[in-house]
Amino acid sequence: MMKIKQLAVSLILASAFAAAPALANTKVGFVNTERLLREAPLSVAAQKKLEREFATREQELQKLAKQARDLQAQLDKDGVTMSDTERKTKERDLGNLNRDLQRQGREFREDLNLRRNEELGQIQERARKAIQEIARAEKFDLIVEQAVYVDPKNDITERVMKALGGK
Repeated sequence: MMKIKQLAVSLILASAFAAAPALANTKVGFVNTERLLREAPLSVAAQKKLEREFATREQELQKLAKQARDLQAQLDKDGVTMSDTERKTKERDLGNLNRDLQRQGREFREDLNLRRNEELGQIQERARKAIQEIARAEKFDLIVEQAVYVDPKNDITERVMKALGGK
């Protein structure tokens, strides 16, 4: 039984040593996709596009929030001196305003997230193609996106950003 274990360990070690020269010739690259999606010119342009696209709705939400704050301040200040019907009307208006604000805020976030995901999907697809082109042109055997440690000479993120910026 002991000889079988020794033989198995010997075979594993032998295969590891046989594979070592093949790994020595392997060209590996790394792409920091988080940085790519945050800093690439294409990503920055997409973010600005989304900001412009949703600016009007965001301003409307801020206006609605200001109305709610103003109405709350008026109730806090003058609520004691108001008639019951006037105070109840203002409280009902404030409740309706807050519900509208919450609903519109939720719709805004959902729409923004949907559009952001669409833009990110397009960027990721273009980045994937750029990475594949770089890998073929420079004869990489493997490109990884996550690593515990990366030697800076293996980081091709800048080249991918340039490739995305040029398209």
